[in-house]
Amino acid sequence: METAAIQIRRRSSLLPVLLLLVSVGSAFELSSRLMTYVQEEFGTEAHQRLENWQRLHALAANAPVDRQLRLVNSFFNRVSFVSDIRHWGEEDYWATPVELLTTNGGDCEDFSIAKYLTLKSMGVPDDQLRIVYVKALELNQAHMVLAWYPEPDADPLILDNLINDIKLASQRTDLEPVYSFNGDGLWLNQSGGARTRIGEAGKLSRWQDLNSRLTESLRP
Repeated sequence: METAAIQIRRRSSLLPVLLLLVSVGSAFELSSRLMTYVQEEFGTEAHQRLENWQRLHALAANAPVDRQLRLVNSFFNRVSFVSDIRHWGEEDYWATPVELLTTNGGDCEDFSIAKYLTLKSMGVPDDQLRIVYVKALELNQAHMVLAWYPEPDADPLILDNLINDIKLASQRTDLEPVYSFNGDGLWLNQSGGARTRIGEAGKLSRWQDLNSRLTESLRP
């Protein structure tokens, strides 16, 4: 297995050519330049994972939202869970979907972000999606999941890398929500399930960093 140092060197060389045409709120396309680079630097299996991601988008883009949720959740849950410190040599790094799939590893933030961006690119409205920071009570540790709200005040469905089943939030008594965000805003969860908007998601430095890297990848 590659060391964190090798992963970091590969990440730094990968970022300048991440011509992943994906931004928060738009569809994506993987450039031939990126695909060639991944094949040469990361090998056939990494290249295949990106091709499978493109096939997933083509297959599910016009599907009913419940099928989109199932397909996207299942697809990314096949990626290996690896802690940031082991994978990237950093305490807390939020990877892009290309970094997640190319290196075949990531943690809960990376899974949630990849699912969020993929579903958005399939046309799921941003106001129906929230990345939720929770406490996993049985593990007694911080965790992150993706929530889908059919209506603003509905009991959302939870997409989680810990389990493959998509369940209602009310059924996930093992999770205690703390705050949530999407491309539009940032919410603080309160007792009884109430949520209070406390500002923009740009307040989160990791989210800002991720979006800046996605934006840079759009530049020629």
